[in-house]
Amino acid sequence: MRYLEIFKQLNQIPRPSHHEERVADFLCQWAERLGLKYERDAQNCVVISKPATPGHESAPPVVILNHMDMVCVAEAGRTFDPLSDPIEAYEDHGWLKAHGTSLGADNGIGLSMALAILEDKSTVHGPLEVITTTNEEDGMTGAAALSPDFLRGRKVINLDSEDYDTITTGAAGAYLQIHHLPLTHVAPPSGKLRWLRLSIDGGRGGHSGVDINKGRASATTLMWALLSAIGDDDVVNLSSLEVGQANASIASSATAVICVEADGAEHIKAREEHFNQWLHNEYGTSDPDVQCTITDTEPQRHIINSDDVDALLTALEQIPQGVVTMSKVMPGTVETSNNVGRITTGNNEFTISTHTRSFIEADMVRLGEAIKATFAEQGATTELVMSAPAWQENPHSDFLRLTSDTFHDVLGWRPRMVAMHFVLEAGFFVQKFPGIEMASIGPRIVEPHSTSERVELSTCHDIWRVTVELLRRMAN
Repeated sequence: MRYLEIFKQLNQIPRPSHHEERVADFLCQWAERLGLKYERDAQNCVVISKPATPGHESAPPVVILNHMDMVCVAEAGRTFDPLSDPIEAYEDHGWLKAHGTSLGADNGIGLSMALAILEDKSTVHGPLEVITTTNEEDGMTGAAALSPDFLRGRKVINLDSEDYDTITTGAAGAYLQIHHLPLTHVAPPSGKLRWLRLSIDGGRGGHSGVDINKGRASATTLMWALLSAIGDDDVVNLSSLEVGQANASIASSATAVICVEADGAEHIKAREEHFNQWLHNEYGTSDPDVQCTITDTEPQRHIINSDDVDALLTALEQIPQGVVTMSKVMPGTVETSNNVGRITTGNNEFTISTHTRSFIEADMVRLGEAIKATFAEQGATTELVMSAPAWQENPHSDFLRLTSDTFHDVLGWRPRMVAMHFVLEAGFFVQKFPGIEMASIGPRIVEPHSTSERVELSTCHDIWRVTVELLRRMAN
């Protein structure tokens, strides 16, 4: 299929959030090659306009929506620079996967389909606008900054979905914050020391919305538990702490470097076996490969002041992580959650990201502000990166009914209509473009935002067929 060829091209272009300039260039060049009009805004969002198939000029314009960025994560120990290295995709028994990194099917497959439609002369459609936004995965600043006159269409096919058998009709809001907790470096204690590296590896990670209720091990929580347990017996002489790779992912790995008095090192190393037994008991089914290792490592020049370490551990203990509440009106659906996706150690601060989601905006803001207050009590300042509104489509609209009918007639079954605990740009679109209606569909993408991300190829073909037929019906 042509869209798979395009996806391979797309995966040669590094496109982590906040670094989409080269993808935007690629899209503009695509439009120029096809002789199509396009517009690119200051945020590098691009809309490409394709005239209607002859005879369908009077049909209402249709929008196809995707985002151009991806969550870039790599397996522990793999050398991968998301700003320069391509994604190496391969097929495996009907699935498309990547060698050692996230795949970028979220949302690269949908974008590739949209570009294939722009190129394809056999697809029947009315006036068409293909819009691709930036930074969807880490702040949605592209959608938030769109000009109200950037689009004409009010019927939107959003190809940013991972649930093949559903039409997503609602999405949670998101409150992404970055907390800056000051730290000072001091000299290591005097005397004979042993330096140890504490590692959490092998976690499945995953999307902090889609996978938040699947019992995955958060490396943030595990490293907090390990450091706290060590602190029960001794001062935590922490030199550095690195957790997770992406704000929108459940952290799958973490590393800390500590030093202890030499005669106490073996006692701490002995915790490895006990901790791994606990991991097996707690996560043996939901996250069976997560493990802890404690090894000797090279001496460091500095450690972090113990009060600053205590402040971090106290904040992490007090804020909620994982599912907070389940929905009473949507059985089996997470209503509110919070995830600590990343922790990094800088020269003078810890940087911690918290990603709070909820279908109830007041609850989302209330929880986000409570988390901010918790960090403030420990001396941190907080930066609000994103406050994205929740979105709920009218499930009885003619547009959604037409989409459902198209699934039925093309594939022989009707998709479920559900609200999902991930965040979509739809809330911003509803605010900016009055009267807009959106159907969010896509192929089966498993484990997005992780190194296990994969997409089922047969479902890609099915979504392609549904999309092309839906465009034809809307043109008529």
